[in-house]
Amino acid sequence: MRILLAVDGSPGSEAAVDEVCRRPWPPESEVRVVTVLSPIDYILMQEAAHSPVNFDDILEQQGMEAAKRLSEIVDDLAQRAPGLQVTPRLLEGLPKEAIVDEAEQWSADLIVIGSNGYGSIKRFVLGSVSLAVALYAPCSVEIVRHLPIQSRSDLSSLDSDSPWQ
Repeated sequence: MRILLAVDGSPGSEAAVDEVCRRPWPPESEVRVVTVLSPIDYILMQEAAHSPVNFDDILEQQGMEAAKRLSEIVDDLAQRAPGLQVTPRLLEGLPKEAIVDEAEQWSADLIVIGSNGYGSIKRFVLGSVSLAVALYAPCSVEIVRHLPIQSRSDLSSLDSDSPWQ
């Protein structure tokens, strides 16, 4: 099985990594961990800068940080899920498109992606990467939601009469 794990450093993507580690996968399963460097970030930095800034240096720094994050996730997966074959891949472009394109080119069977849990206004303005991936992916998509600690404790305190148990 080929699993494309899309990460961005958010709590939602950390939950997606946890979910991949938690699952029993078929033997010989492969995980490709991807993160996307977006040109939108570059444009926003240019507009926000009040003084001259070398944006190439900033982009290079972002790329190094993303590569480091990918390496850490690969190491974490190797330790927590040793049966998986894991490879990192740093992509460039719009995250929505880059993830779907990579899944298509790599022939992924499943995309696992975290939800950032934006409210309706932020989702309208920023768009939802996980929703776009779910709508346009060439394979199944699992969207993993990060539950804050308080929400987890709320779930554990449900009555036995609750329909959620």
